[in-house]
Amino acid sequence: MTRVVLADDAELFRAALAELLTGAGCEIVAQVGDPHRLHAAIAATAPDLAVVDIRMPPTNRLEGLRAAVRIRREHPGVAVLLLSQHLEATHLAELTDTGATGVGYLLKDRVSGTDFVDAVHRVAAGGCAFDPEVVELMLGSRRRAGRLRDLTPRELDVLALMAEGRSNAAIAEQLHLTGKTVETHVRSIFQRLLLPAEAEHHRRVLAVLAYLRSV
Repeated sequence: MTRVVLADDAELFRAALAELLTGAGCEIVAQVGDPHRLHAAIAATAPDLAVVDIRMPPTNRLEGLRAAVRIRREHPGVAVLLLSQHLEATHLAELTDTGATGVGYLLKDRVSGTDFVDAVHRVAAGGCAFDPEVVELMLGSRRRAGRLRDLTPRELDVLALMAEGRSNAAIAEQLHLTGKTVETHVRSIFQRLLLPAEAEHHRRVLAVLAYLRSV
């Protein structure tokens, strides 16, 4: 069972989120409305995942983001899924600087149904989940760093869908490719990014991390 701390100052939204995740088999170990209580809850409960609103008191600007960065530094075993009402992709580097696993960033209007629940479990298990609008913004950027320039347009398409947390099968369906073709593209991405020969799950996250840091 995935143990979750919820951090959002909107009590009704937090309650709805708790109901959704509890119904999906998660255990909500704490619900808080500000960064101070969030850090205390993390220390007290050692959850698998913290779901954190980017904008929290006292200024309702980026306190949630800063809290998430601190959690990833001080509690590396706790995954973090950030939620935001608005697209703030310029701060992704701060979220991913401390590691390549257990991180996500979704817009609040995606918080419903099985896709969100899947993202929660995936991030808690060490994967990643980034909102399609975040990925679309990154794709539109002309600033490509390092070895990402070596990727073909189709490989960038595949990597963008990997950033959303899609499996090879889902990528194949989205791009109208065969599963074998997607596997070939994924292997090529690993090779072009010079990723170490580790478990594919970890290499996928490393590839996504390289992608996010290119913006």
